[in-house]
Amino acid sequence: MDSLPTPVYSASSFIGFILVLVPFYWHRTHRRWNIGACCYIAWTALQCLNLFVNSVVWNHNAINWAPLWCDISIRITLAVNVAIPAASLCINRRLFWIANAKGAVLTDKAAKRRAVIVDLCMCVGIPILQIILAYIVQGHRFDIFEDIGCFPFIYLTPLSFPLVYAWPLVISLVSAGYCVATLHSFVRLQTNLNKILGEDTSLSRSRYYRLMALTSMELLFGLPLSSYSLYLNASSRVEPFVSWASTHCHYDRADQVPSFVWKSNHTMAVSLELSRWSPVACALLFFAFFGLAGEALKNYRDGFNFVVRRCRFLPQSARKCVLVLKCSPCR
Repeated sequence: MDSLPTPVYSASSFIGFILVLVPFYWHRTHRRWNIGACCYIAWTALQCLNLFVNSVVWNHNAINWAPLWCDISIRITLAVNVAIPAASLCINRRLFWIANAKGAVLTDKAAKRRAVIVDLCMCVGIPILQIILAYIVQGHRFDIFEDIGCFPFIYLTPLSFPLVYAWPLVISLVSAGYCVATLHSFVRLQTNLNKILGEDTSLSRSRYYRLMALTSMELLFGLPLSSYSLYLNASSRVEPFVSWASTHCHYDRADQVPSFVWKSNHTMAVSLELSRWSPVACALLFFAFFGLAGEALKNYRDGFNFVVRRCRFLPQSARKCVLVLKCSPCR
């Protein structure tokens, strides 16, 4: 299977890292409604940065340069495998509450605290639990694929599916269920969003629609990709799980895989390419929904004008001329 040159991927992952962070500030300022969105941004940016570093360090080589980094890198990969679907589930769950007028406005401090705890358990707790459970079927320390970098090795046994491989699909199914229920409730009940959202300035109608559009991608892409990934693993040779000692007998080993080896294996190549391009696609998708909206353009304008006003080395007339979005054209 042919893949794009490594520099193309490195540039794409770094651009994805930058772009997905752009809307973080104004999502952060809206607190409880955006825990899912903020976690979506954080996990996606972290994985894009992780994959960018790997693609640069292991460009045209599979040498074990940095074992400690690989130990950290593979755990980020394992966490993100469920973290992005979990963040999407968190968003969908909140939108479902709004569409059904359940808890759109949480006035009780204890209720607010419980809501935040539940959201954090989904967006942070599930990924941490995934890292812990993956260790049970982690056959050896890690693999290094040329042009890709560090990658977790999961010993393919029947136990690997409930512990690792099935999680993204299960989370996506629950998230898709919330998404369908939200759309159904919105159409059936004709929910008055202006009335509900008017009491909570942290979530506007426009933001609600964009969040719903983002999480609706779970139906279009999340479920099919999760299902296909599970199919690829299930279609490979599955070994019986003998014991903990048997699975971890050569745990300190780090396999180094040249590019011609993994590219010649179609199933492995497809699985690896999907794994590394998915976070980049998530980053670009999030930026498309929230980095190009009217609210974002206003923030860009305000930030640009703030910088220009602080440019003391420019003449005052020049600074006034640059603020074209706030003043009339210079003569």
